[in-house]
Amino acid sequence: MAEPVIDLRSVCKSYGEQVVTDVLRSVDLRVERGEFVALIGPSGSGKSTLLNILGLLDRPTSGSVAIAGVETTSLGDAELTRLRGRSIGFVFQFHHLLPGLSATENVMMPMIAAEGRRKGAMEARARALLTRVGLDPQADSLPSQMSGGQQQRVAIARALVLDAPLVLADEPTGNLDTKSANEVFALMRAFNAERGVAFLMVTHDPRLAARCDRVVELVDGQIVSDQPQPNIAPATP
Repeated sequence: MAEPVIDLRSVCKSYGEQVVTDVLRSVDLRVERGEFVALIGPSGSGKSTLLNILGLLDRPTSGSVAIAGVETTSLGDAELTRLRGRSIGFVFQFHHLLPGLSATENVMMPMIAAEGRRKGAMEARARALLTRVGLDPQADSLPSQMSGGQQQRVAIARALVLDAPLVLADEPTGNLDTKSANEVFALMRAFNAERGVAFLMVTHDPRLAARCDRVVELVDGQIVSDQPQPNIAPATP
């Protein structure tokens, strides 16, 4: 049996010393390669904290965190950075594209960071991904010259350029109109189906959550529900 891309066991996260705030309490979560999981919950439920721990941007107070088969508890910061770079792609609500770089250059950035320098094959790979997400005409455009939906497509290409087995998407459609949101979601589901990439998507949109494989609900730092959804074929963008 293949290793899960996410394996959290009894994860707790607390802040403060004199006054302790428990943000996550005994969270167990397992996500297999190729799953598309929605993470829902009210504001203040701990979703952002959980996403930061899954993205290796924060450490739990206690518990075990394994990403792509690697137990991370004892890893140093440099090792966490390397694991994050090769195993996790990120898609955010506000894109976080570098404004002075073209779409192609933005997609290339994870490859440059991983290799320490720019190499010839990187541009071809970035352009091929942009073509796949329907942005061949915008390959040389700056973010300011693209719509919000187009910028999010660039962000998806950037998240997938290193073939990471896991993508963490934090409200990826939250800043888009309904049409653009549906197109972006369909694109993520298409990559999920084609490449077997696992997606964990934080969303407040119940319509999108209902189109995921599973819906995990977090309330007051605890998973209160983890339900599979009916098998819905993903749309092709």
